[in-house]
Amino acid sequence: MSPADPRAFGESARHRLFGLRVACSEPIPALPLAADDGAPDVRVWLGAHPETGAAEWSPVEVTRRVKEDGEATVTVEVSHPAGWLRLRYADGTEFTLDAAGARVGCTWRAPMTLEDTATYLLGPVFGLVLRLRGLTCLHASAVALGGRAILLCGPSRSGKSTTAAAFAARGHRVLADDVAVVEWEGGPRVRPAYPHVRLWPDAVRALYGPRGELPPLTPNWEKRYLDLAAGDAAFHPEPLPLGAVYLMAPGEPGAAPRFETLAPGPGALALVANTYTAWLPDLDAQARDLALLARVAREVPVVIAAHTDAARLDDLCDAIERHFTRPGGG
Repeated sequence: MSPADPRAFGESARHRLFGLRVACSEPIPALPLAADDGAPDVRVWLGAHPETGAAEWSPVEVTRRVKEDGEATVTVEVSHPAGWLRLRYADGTEFTLDAAGARVGCTWRAPMTLEDTATYLLGPVFGLVLRLRGLTCLHASAVALGGRAILLCGPSRSGKSTTAAAFAARGHRVLADDVAVVEWEGGPRVRPAYPHVRLWPDAVRALYGPRGELPPLTPNWEKRYLDLAAGDAAFHPEPLPLGAVYLMAPGEPGAAPRFETLAPGPGALALVANTYTAWLPDLDAQARDLALLARVAREVPVVIAAHTDAARLDDLCDAIERHFTRPGGG
């Protein structure tokens, strides 16, 4: 699936993603369209690749074997001399990104679809785009509480998205799911990402009961998505100051949620351990992330939130709300 001239870019859709103006050759599935409000920050070719001018490609040694939710392994290459990156997934999906994080191309093979490709694009690929643009991302969901954002931080299957969706059901707005941009603007703040939350079927059942249903994210994946742009508009479209970071951790079975606030040093290290796309070696980016996250850990509480029971999501949300709003809390 490629236009006759894959180097040509014909814009047909605009989206707002992670605070960036994104022009696409066709709309990204399940995302609302945005107004044309100036020159795009990022251009995305869907079904084609821009001209890279690469004379040769060489492999990049990543720091660990990279997987997306336990599935497709990706290999990474860099071009010479232009510094483009090429990501090749085991299912045949391929991305190219320029060194400035301003141009992205992608192609895929059947039975994969545009919807499947969008799951990579909105996760690891845009995480890498943001990193190339000098921004720090955490593996976290973000929720608005009392005019500030809290981050629910942790690895896959730690309950970030499920807890964010539970907060949305309580009327709190969600800024981000899985990838959260943290920046410093007079203090730490969180950028909005895009208006949906990805959920596994067991999380949907825990949230909405055995008859709860949400539309599938893609034809080839069992994950579902909660549309935050529909109905009562549970998406928060503007940045918010960061109030606290909750590190999702396993707790004692049947026990109430338990909190432990970390000192700034251990808190900064915990945040660094949850940096998104940190598997790609980049000493400058790593130094930038460490400097920013050390400032964040000195400014806001970094709290271990130990919990286990998915059936007690209301208890967890109650406990986080009380902890965050108590005197001396977030």
